[in-house]
Amino acid sequence: MNKKSILVTAFGVVIGLVAGYAYYYFVGCNSGTCAITSKPLNSTLYGGLMGGLLFNLLVTSPKKKENNEKE
Repeated sequence: MNKKSILVTAFGVVIGLVAGYAYYYFVGCNSGTCAITSKPLNSTLYGGLMGGLLFNLLVTSPKKKENNEKE
């Protein structure tokens, strides 16, 4: 992993953490039976994980050069 991919993924984690907590705060789960949204920690961590994975998809890896010469 290069520096750019780490920064993009870290940015995605931060955005996901904020979005996860915002989802808990504004939507949440009133009954307490929801596994992810019943507690702020669960919702925040799940949002961070999903944000990191989503932003990691946006990172392109450099293409490998093919060597067509035979030795």
